[in-house]
Amino acid sequence: QVQLVESGGGLVQPGGSLRLSCAASGHTFTFSHYAMGWFRQAPGKEREYVAVLSRSGSMTYNTASVKGRFTISRDSAKNTVYLQMNSLEPEDTAIYYCAATRRVPLSLGHEGYDYWGQGTQVTVSS
Repeated sequence: QVQLVESGGGLVQPGGSLRLSCAASGHTFTFSHYAMGWFRQAPGKEREYVAVLSRSGSMTYNTASVKGRFTISRDSAKNTVYLQMNSLEPEDTAIYYCAATRRVPLSLGHEGYDYWGQGTQVTVSS
């Protein structure tokens, strides 16, 4: 089993920055065996991919709307994945979820991920 816990969300003004963290753990969890992703869901909308990171960290993908503003990374020593969010816009307001999968190839769809955190709220408003 894999447990994922997000943190770092909050209220920020347009143009501001936040860094989300996702701490991963489990009885037999090996961090390097899992690709990681960040997804978000706004009210009335489906959950959508934001950024994903391969098991090795060598491949990343970002959805077009956040490209150049958001960066996903992982710290193997801490079993933690981060999402650095800069130049935030009101359209970024959503609950952000961390996800993990052992499956390959790297997936951009939520159906490709097997473990999920509870989410952290990000609100971008003036």
